[in-house]
Amino acid sequence: MQHRQLGATGPRVSALGLGCMGMSGMYGPSDRAESIATIHAALDAGIDLLDTGDFYGMGHNEMLIGEALKNVPREQALISVKFGALRDPANGWGGNDTRPAAMKNFLAYTLQRLGVDYIDVYRPARLDPNVPIEETIGAIADMVKAGYVRHIGLSEVGTETIRRAAAVHPIADLQIEYSLISRGIEDGILQTCRELGIGITAYGVLSRGLISGHWDKNNAAKGDFRAISPRFQAGNVDHNLALVDALRNIAEQKNVSVAQLAIAWVAAQGKDIVPLVGARRRDRLQEALGALEVSLSEQDLAIIEAAVPKNSAAGERYAAAQMAHLDSERAH
Repeated sequence: MQHRQLGATGPRVSALGLGCMGMSGMYGPSDRAESIATIHAALDAGIDLLDTGDFYGMGHNEMLIGEALKNVPREQALISVKFGALRDPANGWGGNDTRPAAMKNFLAYTLQRLGVDYIDVYRPARLDPNVPIEETIGAIADMVKAGYVRHIGLSEVGTETIRRAAAVHPIADLQIEYSLISRGIEDGILQTCRELGIGITAYGVLSRGLISGHWDKNNAAKGDFRAISPRFQAGNVDHNLALVDALRNIAEQKNVSVAQLAIAWVAAQGKDIVPLVGARRRDRLQEALGALEVSLSEQDLAIIEAAVPKNSAAGERYAAAQMAHLDSERAH
């Protein structure tokens, strides 16, 4: 397994991370046994970065990971956890709470559900408009001193917030969506992170399966988050799938899959970027691992850029209500 340094102060991690959200129902039903087998297969392949959020399935995801790691040496897995997003019993969203007292409460439950005594990277899931980022980061820094957290991360925040957070405590990484069709990070955020020595964990590298080469618009499952995702809506999805067809032509010439090409493109954007793949099954994990063997030349990158230019996707990456919570989408 290749490794990358997660920022100037963060840990060394596998060059690919496993995003576990999809194992808790966000994309329709998932198979518990297959999910656990996929986590074990990832660890066996040398993937050590497991990413979750305490609100994925209202704690289900953390308990699932805890079960999978029960007989695994603690140091074999680097667990990255997002906190702060509020849920209700009907699966609705209720904003964010990153007050220091709330953070400590979230952390206590996370440690219990995962069955561990520290979290490797702990991060607020979104910027809480009611709490200065300095207060949240300062409180997590206290948890670092107390030994409950090893490193502090950020998620979906813009340049000003990144700078303010980094002034309080070293930040290991920024978790943010980054893919061939989601490139907003390139408009200032990536440059700021590099200036400050902050790594990037890139989620959505396959744009929730849209550019995986496997998405079939006729097979959407009940309860699938993509049913309300703008890029999957009528009027947008056909345009976006045409971009996938253009990618497929390039992938076939290189004798790789569309997903492998899309993951390799993100990895090729810098050694400080770690793609997170949301594989829920071992076959999809195996395919994603193959992306590490894909080498892209400057010519390859230019051909991909011509086929899928920046800002060529139709539709926003989230519905309007969720876009409003993204500090990373505000003017920089």
